[in-house]
Amino acid sequence: MIKRYSAKLLFQFKVVINNNFGKRRVCEERIIVFYCETPELAFVEMNKRGKQEEFDYINNDGNPVFFEFIGIQDLLELGVETKEDEVWYDIKEYLMPMERKNKLIPNKNKLSVFKN
Repeated sequence: MIKRYSAKLLFQFKVVINNNFGKRRVCEERIIVFYCETPELAFVEMNKRGKQEEFDYINNDGNPVFFEFIGIQDLLELGVETKEDEVWYDIKEYLMPMERKNKLIPNKNKLSVFKN
């Protein structure tokens, strides 16, 4: 049976200035609502999607910018408590997010959809 899920993905903008990408980076927390058959397939699909969203470019100052997927912060199976059109995201600044990935991204079994 197809179920409705929501995944909270964490990305970072890594700007390289004089071969240094600094410790504090602007990050995006993105919520994606989608349909999938099982929590396991939902987890695999969102990791794949996160990697596909990565890109890089040169900013107006001539510095390379890398938009990188850090991981899944949460994954929920959505029930009757949410409406079809509900979604949100947030932009934040984190200290060394990729280097602190293990603190920011919980283990798979800690994601809400896998707790019960």
